[in-house]
Amino acid sequence: MRATPEQISQTDEVELIIGNSNSNFSGVTSTMLQVMSQQRGMINLKIMGKHFLPDPSLAISFWQTALMCRKPLKSGKWRIFHARRVDEMIQGVILKYIFRAKIKLVFSSAAQRHRSGSTLWLTRRMDGVIAVSNRSATYLADPPAMINPHGVQITDYVPAKDKLHAWKELGFGGKYGIGILGRVRKQKGVHLFVEACIQLLDKHPDFNAVIVGAISGSNKELVNQWKSQIEQAGLSQRIHFTDELPFEKIPPIFSTLSLVCALSDNEGFGLTVLEAMSSGAAVLATQAGAWEDIIRPGIDGYIVPVNDQAAVTEKMDLLLSDPEKLLTMGQTGRLRVEQQYGVEHEAQRLVDYFRSLQ
Repeated sequence: MRATPEQISQTDEVELIIGNSNSNFSGVTSTMLQVMSQQRGMINLKIMGKHFLPDPSLAISFWQTALMCRKPLKSGKWRIFHARRVDEMIQGVILKYIFRAKIKLVFSSAAQRHRSGSTLWLTRRMDGVIAVSNRSATYLADPPAMINPHGVQITDYVPAKDKLHAWKELGFGGKYGIGILGRVRKQKGVHLFVEACIQLLDKHPDFNAVIVGAISGSNKELVNQWKSQIEQAGLSQRIHFTDELPFEKIPPIFSTLSLVCALSDNEGFGLTVLEAMSSGAAVLATQAGAWEDIIRPGIDGYIVPVNDQAAVTEKMDLLLSDPEKLLTMGQTGRLRVEQQYGVEHEAQRLVDYFRSLQ
């Protein structure tokens, strides 16, 4: 039986320090918090940085970390310092090589770009490097110790018991809902989604679309152009922009959708696909992030090349042509997430790897 966080914190020394250097909330922050919520029942931990913590007692400062890690654990083993950002690697290197902290350094790499010379140097100071996808592993100079994909809180993202009724209750019209969620900008492939909907919704009258996400000032002119195109096509009542919504409203929208599109040019990992699949939606995604690792074409949805309007439209047409197949894809996707991509699986794999390093 897994111990509770309270039982662990009362009986064990701190074995894991997690980097938390960014004062701006990001996808990395979200991942760290979700995984940490599971790890608390597996290993005694502290978080170096106070940003966005649900429990302030988890926070530890750089200087407190340096002091605590002057000596190893009572067992003689060294603590683990887990970095997910370059500046956290810098913190770890300073702790270990300047302050002589008795720590093993681990870096999780999500970036899908070739690293600079300084980042490569930092990466080679790590005791272990983890890639979050097969694609991100190809951008590392040396093979990673393991590939550990992110997971999702499957209790937060659940299918609506009756998707058609739940979609109707949202008030966007239509019998079925399709959507794209995230920041509303070209890099996220929103233009591909809009154009595909303009071409296809008259052919598929039971489907309406929703575009969920913040619109920055620099993208307002572009979004206005899309809205103008939608209006000219006579689809203003069928393609809806919600603008930014509070987080608590996002999972309920996911739960109603029959199809979610994720059409980014690039992603570090891209949790949107897992959130959609966990919510029982079929997915149409580009060859970005970890999506090729996750989606089984024709089973959970389809993968298309990046920035390929024809391919997006073709596959969306195929998906909208068979609502029953959409439902089946959503069900198989949910099962896949339950079996392989729950955040608890990600957390356990990390802890097992940390134990192997100590």
